Amino acid sequence: MPTVSLWIGRLIAGAVLIGLVLVGGTAFRVWQVARIDNHTPADAIVVLGAAQYSGTPSSVFEARLYQAGRLYEAGVAPLVITVGGKQEGDLYTEAASGKSYLEDNGVPSDRILAVETGSDTLRSVEAVAAAMRERGLSSAVLVSDPWHSLRTRTMARDAGLSAWAAPTRTGPAVYTRESQFHGIARETGALLWYQLTHFSADFPYEAGQ
Repeated sequence: MPTVSLWIGRLIAGAVLIGLVLVGGTAFRVWQVARIDNHTPADAIVVLGAAQYSGTPSSVFEARLYQAGRLYEAGVAPLVITVGGKQEGDLYTEAASGKSYLEDNGVPSDRILAVETGSDTLRSVEAVAAAMRERGLSSAVLVSDPWHSLRTRTMARDAGLSAWAAPTRTGPAVYTRESQFHGIARETGALLWYQLTHFSADFPYEAGQ
């Protein structure tokens, strides 16, 4: 008969195997959804915020805004929503910085809604969902980095939106294999944490902003 120590060893091995399958499966889904570029028409194009410096979007944020501008020009949605608050000491919010960039690049001001709240992905998505509900809007094309797509889409759907992703294909998040690996690893951990707790877990970029 198996000894107690043998049973404990089997339980530990089983738990480790389940953990590896769960992490590996989630990482594969992050990679898989990152490859999807869905241009189905929607009520709004939602650009997730990133760092800005005195009103100038960081390279990560600029890549997202450029993609949103392309989607607007293609007629994917009649409205672009920028979202994001500001860090302590900032003069501009991420949303306001994003709106200014889009205006400078040809998107009419009255076609941009700046939702100037949200300090992480979850709070930003919830703020956007509330703003859209107030305006009778329910569907959104989400623009962020490819590896961010699955978590953002999951949160948006949990918030009651019909949501799909058309991520940027430029910027630091996709420049190198190292940045791609880091993005997948970061988002795998953040998504698992969200699914377990329904709290956000946003980690800083290593690829440069």
